[in-house]
Amino acid sequence: MPHTGEVSPAPDLVRRGRLRVFLGAAPGVGKTFAALDEAHRRLARGTDVVVGLVECHHRERTEALLAGLEVLPRRIVEHRGLEVGELDVDAVLRRRPEIVVVDELAHTNAPGSERPKRWQDVQHLLDAGVDVVSTVNIQHLESLNDVVEHITGIEQRETIPDAVLRSADQVQLVDMTPEALQRRLSHGNVYAPERVDAALSNYFRTGNLTALRELALLWLADRVDEGLERYRAQQGIEATWPARERVVVALTGGAEGSTLVRRAARLAGRGAGGELHAVHVARGDGLVRSSPARLAEQRALVETLGGTYHQVVGEDVATSLLEFARGVNASQIVVGASRHRPLASLFRRSVGDGVVRGAGAIDVLVVTHDQQARPFALPRRAGAALPGSRRLLGWVVALAGPLAVTGLLAALPHQDLSTDLMAFLVVVVAAALVGGVLPALAAALVAGLAVNWFFTQPVHQFTIAQPANAVALAVFLLVALAVSSTVDTAARRTRDAHRSRAESEALSVLTRTALLAADPLTEALRHTRETFAVDSVTLLERTDVRSPWTVAAATGDPVCTQPTDADAEVVVDELTCLVLRGRLLVADDRRVLEAFAAQVAAIRQKQRLRAEAAQVRRLEEGDAVRGALLTAVSHDLRTPLATLKASLDSLRAKDIELPEEVRDELLAEVGNSADRLQGLIDDLLDLTRVRSGVVEPHLVVVDLDEVVHAAVRDLPGVRSLVPVDLPPVSTDPGLLQRVVANLVQNAVRHGGTGVQVEAVVATEDGHQSVRLLVVDHGPGLPGAAKERAFTPFQRLGDRSTAGLGLGLAVARGLAEAVGGRLQAEDTPGGGLTMVLDLPLAGHTHELAEVRPA
Repeated sequence: MPHTGEVSPAPDLVRRGRLRVFLGAAPGVGKTFAALDEAHRRLARGTDVVVGLVECHHRERTEALLAGLEVLPRRIVEHRGLEVGELDVDAVLRRRPEIVVVDELAHTNAPGSERPKRWQDVQHLLDAGVDVVSTVNIQHLESLNDVVEHITGIEQRETIPDAVLRSADQVQLVDMTPEALQRRLSHGNVYAPERVDAALSNYFRTGNLTALRELALLWLADRVDEGLERYRAQQGIEATWPARERVVVALTGGAEGSTLVRRAARLAGRGAGGELHAVHVARGDGLVRSSPARLAEQRALVETLGGTYHQVVGEDVATSLLEFARGVNASQIVVGASRHRPLASLFRRSVGDGVVRGAGAIDVLVVTHDQQARPFALPRRAGAALPGSRRLLGWVVALAGPLAVTGLLAALPHQDLSTDLMAFLVVVVAAALVGGVLPALAAALVAGLAVNWFFTQPVHQFTIAQPANAVALAVFLLVALAVSSTVDTAARRTRDAHRSRAESEALSVLTRTALLAADPLTEALRHTRETFAVDSVTLLERTDVRSPWTVAAATGDPVCTQPTDADAEVVVDELTCLVLRGRLLVADDRRVLEAFAAQVAAIRQKQRLRAEAAQVRRLEEGDAVRGALLTAVSHDLRTPLATLKASLDSLRAKDIELPEEVRDELLAEVGNSADRLQGLIDDLLDLTRVRSGVVEPHLVVVDLDEVVHAAVRDLPGVRSLVPVDLPPVSTDPGLLQRVVANLVQNAVRHGGTGVQVEAVVATEDGHQSVRLLVVDHGPGLPGAAKERAFTPFQRLGDRSTAGLGLGLAVARGLAEAVGGRLQAEDTPGGGLTMVLDLPLAGHTHELAEVRPA
């Protein structure tokens, strides 16, 4: 009858063997070594131990442990022409030892074996009453197969059911840190030396080993927890043993349930292996008091967060919740704050109160939420909104006023009680207007005592004979309280309005600073310092939470280098902090400071983004230049090189007799090609120098006509109309000559003959400069193309192969280096005019002020 893979029941008269498994996170941690060490220990105690099968994998230390142990021969199975040694179960049963060591529990037997898996052989031995010591790695568990494949990228084909390992009597973890295992691997203690590098770079990477180790620890933690629960059940222990973090959250079906679930999930996730249990207690009377739709949403949320949802029935919610928590050995209970009104809480105990009173050793967390009942708001202390001088004056009026009115009324003819009370009410109102609630109450009390003693029957006694007088005094006190409260509220609102207006103005100024200032961050810090009247304001930054703080910007002195050095700080986020030094801030000031800090952080973030954008633009421009340079090298530079090489090859040919005029023509072509190549290389080098900012002009005072004459004297057909009486300019004559030469050569190339160079004195926005004009009458350029002409590698219709399109780009760069400004304009009647503005001698910075960005 074929074997089905199921574990057959043990005979009634045979004790089932005990299984002990050494569990490892990865190969090489020492499972087989630990199993053989256990065999030696048992053998030393007199136990009959044999080795059924052990895979040493040519590891010397493991093979050395076999010495002194009885090793049973293997059963040889032929498979594809090879002889494979498998566990001989029949030999073990014939030998019938007390303990047999069987390595690699997840091994697949060779085809033709009685059972396909080695764990099934082990089950057969256990059924026969033989104790087995075995080994297995965590990646061979069936439930973790897909997880391990996702982590390591390697599919595990040899697996065992989880029930096999869970049914083991003992599971012992053989643990080793990833670093120690990698050292053991590199020393050649696990694999042969030629396999070490491949193993370290693939399966035995630090991340893989760390993840596998965590899987092994968590699986064993669950196994230990199951054992603990069995022990508590066997011993009848009902008290909570918080061995791991188990959080029970109470759900009522209210809108606050989602908040409670997320808070409980964070608590459960603080430790490895934490569990989340959500419980809804339904009343036993069957009346629905919760929203089924909300409970369904909260249940889905719990399951999404990896928790479990439970619903129990009970008359008392707190008692049922506590019974469930003790049943799952919970360490914490999360309940929401009561939604009962304050008056209702006097007659009905909330669920939270009941859970707190009966929790015992279980921690209870009461979470506040938006749906909880709001307590009655107590009024703020009277008089707090008034300045100290007014409160002091109010106390003077409250104490001296009643005495003065008493003396005045005593000197006058006797009046009725209502008249006396009106006189004293004036004093109370005055005290309220000046000092607020407390002085007014004091004035009312002193006035009431004075009226009772001096003006009510019986006089000179603190008694009131007539009820009407008692009512009058009560009304008197109520009016005093109402007037003083009104004054206090008005003063408070006035102060708050003034403060709000000041805060709004300060924030408005800060916003304008961020938008308009040249250095918005420094101006924002300066404004913050002035607003809060402190000595210094510093913005601190760090790259990550473990990096030290660095000063991003600061104003004032002393500058704080750490948040602990400041008198006030606002943490914008984990990486940004605004600190103030000079004085401590009150709570209202800190609230405004938080708004300032957020604005300062936004300015700093804007600066970073702008710098990153500029960097990206520079990289994009560099990429464009590099691409164009490759194109130029592949075409424009190769053209003169090809001509040069062809001419030289012809001159060097010995089998061809060249006429003298042909040789002269070829030599001239060589010279021209070399000159063209030299010019192209010079342009490239000039562009590189300009873009890298290494051009350092030597400014001197020169006459422009001399520079222009030197630039155009070798160019035929160019007219120079530069007057000799122009004011001198401050420039670098060598660089300026290169600029003029490039402009004139470009004009000749595109405009043909008739190019002329002119110069005039120009005035722009009150600043004078010498304006040099290079005029041609060629086809010209349309509007937007004029500015693009100064971009490197732009020819804009130039079909010639004599240049790279760098002339104007180099010219503008060199012109700006000497303090000039170069732009293109249309020539009247057709053509293009290059306009070069140069600063007059002694006015070098004037032109820079009007130069466009």
